[in-house]
Amino acid sequence: MGPRTRPAGPPRLDRVSTEPNRADLGKDPSRVSRMFDQVAARYDLTNMAMTFGLDALWREATTRAVAPKPGERILDLAAGTAKSSASLTRTGAQVVAADFSPGMLAEGKRHFGDIRNLEFVQADAMDLPFADGEFDAVTMSYGLRNVNLPRVAIGELLRVTKPGGRLVINEFSTPPNPVFRGLYRFYNDQVLPRVARLVGSNGEAYDYLNESIQAWPDQPTLAAWIREAGWTDVAYRNLTFGIVALHRGTKPSA
Repeated sequence: MGPRTRPAGPPRLDRVSTEPNRADLGKDPSRVSRMFDQVAARYDLTNMAMTFGLDALWREATTRAVAPKPGERILDLAAGTAKSSASLTRTGAQVVAADFSPGMLAEGKRHFGDIRNLEFVQADAMDLPFADGEFDAVTMSYGLRNVNLPRVAIGELLRVTKPGGRLVINEFSTPPNPVFRGLYRFYNDQVLPRVARLVGSNGEAYDYLNESIQAWPDQPTLAAWIREAGWTDVAYRNLTFGIVALHRGTKPSA
């Protein structure tokens, strides 16, 4: 199969469903998309409450790891409400905020649609609507574990990155310290669901969040997946004792 080219126009943003929805670890794409549609309006507020504001520090760490430069073209996959995308545009990079959820993209456009070097595209992480080697850097925050076949998505990110381009994945992970890991599991099991129901617009969706975090592989396993996809110079760094981890890689030049 030859190189792909970009479609003539942006994918259509379908109407957001209002039927109550909760994804599960089967990660059916349509259910995952509808679930995020329903939490979009209060997504940022809920994240801030659940992480006690740490989400802003993690977002800044991700932006520094991507190190966007003026004129670069950067893909922010699973961009959600595009807060991370907006952060990447501040140096003058051209950023594509891509997400599977039309509700999330609509919320992002409502807040950041006036940023000239930011565009919004509805996209499936396992079949990206972009040309081979289109981006100088690609990044994905808290979205990879929601993909039905995450290793396929990692391969797609490699495909759309230029030779020598950069990958940064920020994802919930496994705290290496057993004592802290136990406290973290208690928080996720007992506290997080209550906060989500108090602040969020679809409390059951955050039950899935907890389940998906517990089922997600640890840092070395994700690093191995990234290497197997063809990325080089793969490394990771824990943030906040390993609650989340930044994984990096480089696409080979040749």
